[in-house]
Amino acid sequence: MLYKRAMSFEFTPAPLAGVVLIQPRVRADSRGFFFETFKASAFKAAGIPGRFVQENQSFSTLGVLRGIHFQTGGRAQGKLVRVLSGVIWDLAVDLRPNSPTHYRWFGCELSAQNRTMVYLPPGFGHATLTLSDAAEVLYQCTAEYSPEHEAGLRWDDPVLGVQWPAVPVPYTVSGKDEALPWLQGGRP
Repeated sequence: MLYKRAMSFEFTPAPLAGVVLIQPRVRADSRGFFFETFKASAFKAAGIPGRFVQENQSFSTLGVLRGIHFQTGGRAQGKLVRVLSGVIWDLAVDLRPNSPTHYRWFGCELSAQNRTMVYLPPGFGHATLTLSDAAEVLYQCTAEYSPEHEAGLRWDDPVLGVQWPAVPVPYTVSGKDEALPWLQGGRP
């Protein structure tokens, strides 16, 4: 018998305009599971614009904190983030100067088990903190990486006041991320 099942997503707006939580519809049976991770027509209908032109994957261990990263100007990136294995806490920081939520942040837990994805539009800073022993993260970007447009903020900037989750080990932050600027010295 030939049949067609419609795959779908549940799109939930986050507290910051433009940030969207995405829950795919998962088909599971005795063989395992199947779900669509992206469908241009469904995302467009949900108001997620643009096309993705670069895909990145990272592996991190417990307590690794990456970010807060973003690109500036015409190379600003929208990002669609999902976890392939493990658990992370994903952070979006609104850096759009004319936004009513300028400098506000939103964090959520993404995992291989909950399969939740998050979309951050261009103009947001992004960071992750690994909450499990290890995690692999995959994210698609709407603009290619450009070293000349790379920027970031300190993960512990007091102006932002991000409430990072506790983990049973000290955070591991790269030297490059520790050297990122504070908002007190100027605004991005």
